[in-house]
Amino acid sequence: MYDLAIIWDWLGFAVRWLHVITAIAWIGSSFYFVALDLGLRKSPHLPKGAHGEEWQVHGGGFYHIQKYLVAPDQMPDHLIWFKWESYATWLSGAALLMIVYWVGAELYLIDANKADLAVWQAILISAASLTIGWIVYDFLCKSGLGERPTALMLLLFVLLVIMSWGYNQIFTGRAALLHLGAFTATIMTANVFLIIMPNQRVVVADLKAGRTPDPKYGKIAKLRSTHNNYLTLPVIFLMLSNHYPLAFGTQYSWLIASIIFLTGVTIRHYFNTMHATGKGPHWTWAVTVLLFILIAWLSTMPGHDSYEDAEARALTPHEARFADAAGFEEAQDIVLGRCSMCHAREPVWEGMHWAPKGVFLETTSDITKHARDIYLQAGVSHAMPPANITDLPPEDRRKIIAWYRAGKS
Repeated sequence: MYDLAIIWDWLGFAVRWLHVITAIAWIGSSFYFVALDLGLRKSPHLPKGAHGEEWQVHGGGFYHIQKYLVAPDQMPDHLIWFKWESYATWLSGAALLMIVYWVGAELYLIDANKADLAVWQAILISAASLTIGWIVYDFLCKSGLGERPTALMLLLFVLLVIMSWGYNQIFTGRAALLHLGAFTATIMTANVFLIIMPNQRVVVADLKAGRTPDPKYGKIAKLRSTHNNYLTLPVIFLMLSNHYPLAFGTQYSWLIASIIFLTGVTIRHYFNTMHATGKGPHWTWAVTVLLFILIAWLSTMPGHDSYEDAEARALTPHEARFADAAGFEEAQDIVLGRCSMCHAREPVWEGMHWAPKGVFLETTSDITKHARDIYLQAGVSHAMPPANITDLPPEDRRKIIAWYRAGKS
């Protein structure tokens, strides 16, 4: 039987798959062009206006690539624009944000212990916050700081730290890190859509009209493209962070996210220098390792409420509906007996130190809050327990299904 929960879960899977595919395409082309740009070499035989060239070999063939710092004298007959990778990545990511965090706001977005928000308020903050970064960042880039790239990058880092802390004051730890990634990705895509592509269109229009393009447009686009290059790796970390409670489930998750931006700088600095000179500065790896050790240490700091606090917390209307549903007591006994030894604030399963994905299933609030996940993971599918290690029988899975559907009716 295909009910709404199953259909919605598969829709989320499809959009997530699309998001990953388009992100691979965008990141791949971005890294390739940065490496190409830094690896260009001067040659006495370059055409007029050409800045450098590169010979590459791939797939059994040789490629000869030349870059014009501003533009060639004439518009080529065939011109490939790299833009849809960025747009499709952001659009699919925005759709996934809506599917997971807006529709599932009561579970994944709102943390009543931090800010007791209505669903519409949380969604409004989520949507509005994504535009703030672009407005501030774009203002800074267009100010005199545009001529001081190092100072500009430092201010951008300060902005990201402030937003990381701010998100963590409002949303769940998982949502806070994901939103910081979306916040950064919005800046990156807006760079492409609002700055890089319009500037390139100005240059193309000048060429078609027989005018000499102004080099300032290329310089502006290059600055934004460089920023995107250094922000890419932290965004990937933030998008993957929801799978790792040690990243999002501690009181210092906002600081962990902030430090990740520094590791993105050190890693990209190594590769960018290597592309430009043929040899990367190895000290960057030592710094990256030290930063990651610091992150691992911060992740051990507690970040969740105690069992006693969770037990005493009043149920939300969503949780109360499932607590009052027929079959809840049976379902609760099943979950406590088959799942809570791992999904606990202090797991008792040997070798288990943290609850998988930060999901706790100990109290009435815990279980009813995660009713949909329990239904999908241990009811209609056999994903949980892993390899059915606690020997959950088919009749108990049917009881979980019946309880969830009773709560939804």
